[in-house]
Amino acid sequence: MTVAAMLLVNNPGSWGAIYPPLAHAAWHGWTPTDLIFPFFLFIVGITTTLSREARRARGADDADLRRQVWRRGGLIILFGLLLAGFPFFTWPPALPEASVVERITDRLAHWRIPGVLQRIGLAYLGGAWLTWRTTPRQQIGIVALLLVGYWALQTRIPVPGLGHPGSLDRPDALLSAWLDRTLFTEAHLWSGAKTWDPEGLLSTMPAIGTVILGTLAGRWIGETSRPLTERLAALFAVGALLMVAGTMWGWVFPINKGLWTSSYVLFTAGMAAVALATCLWLIDVQQWRRWTFPFAIYGTNPMLAFLGSGLMARCLGSLWTWEIAPGTRRSAQQAIYQTLFASWLPPHDASLAYALSFVTVWFLLLWAAWKRGFVLKV
Repeated sequence: MTVAAMLLVNNPGSWGAIYPPLAHAAWHGWTPTDLIFPFFLFIVGITTTLSREARRARGADDADLRRQVWRRGGLIILFGLLLAGFPFFTWPPALPEASVVERITDRLAHWRIPGVLQRIGLAYLGGAWLTWRTTPRQQIGIVALLLVGYWALQTRIPVPGLGHPGSLDRPDALLSAWLDRTLFTEAHLWSGAKTWDPEGLLSTMPAIGTVILGTLAGRWIGETSRPLTERLAALFAVGALLMVAGTMWGWVFPINKGLWTSSYVLFTAGMAAVALATCLWLIDVQQWRRWTFPFAIYGTNPMLAFLGSGLMARCLGSLWTWEIAPGTRRSAQQAIYQTLFASWLPPHDASLAYALSFVTVWFLLLWAAWKRGFVLKV
């Protein structure tokens, strides 16, 4: 469900015509769209503990498990960097008179280093190692240290060059922004901001907390010695408490996806726990399973869905263009959107219809991969 939602919100027909629930919050606060990324990291935590225990049961030793962690995290980061750089040159109409070498050089000079997959890889590595030999009580302490420490760094530590802590209403003036500019330079940060990055290094610190909370949930789910109803009741209860705690912390450290604030970690992890418990209750207790088939297709191949849809969106939106009139070219995405949807639907409906068609196309592609047994594993 998370993967399907990701495809939906990342690929509207027009970014200027999006229904509010399918857009990120302007800054502080949240929308359903702001739940997708933390849900994904929560799932990473769940699968980390379940995969680790399954490998141990199959006879893997600690050396095998450590290699797997480094390999998986490294590949996720590498895929993220390659996706950010694709197609590895600056494409027209930018630099109209540039040579191929100049286009490649310009792309290298503006290659974004932080990113979604990069954060997933780093948060996975951090979560995996911090839960390697620690007890659940210690893991709760680690999460508390990460979240309180991040709050203190962002709100109590003076920012170099400012001489005082930054303002949460100015993301470019926070310690996290200064660190990203220092390490990566502005040329290698998110082009939508340039002076800071929503997937920057310091804000990956609380994202590791999201993974660890997912690991705790996965460990609890795996307690098969306890009745399923008891495990579900605890997931519902803890999820509700985390949502309340996140909301209360948000009074002083607002819920904010762009900054991945500590209140955002607690609130979204609580929401994820409740959503997971609801799915478990519907599927495993009530035995209502037929509706899950499409979502199982998306969930079987999340890396293929993320990479493939990202490459497709880049090709349709930038690389592939059609000449609609002499001297006038339009991206393939805009040509498809205008011809098939915007020509007869209101703007918001047309934009949503395009996004739904994109999700459908990827269901068919992932279904074909599933039928052939192909899974892009890392």
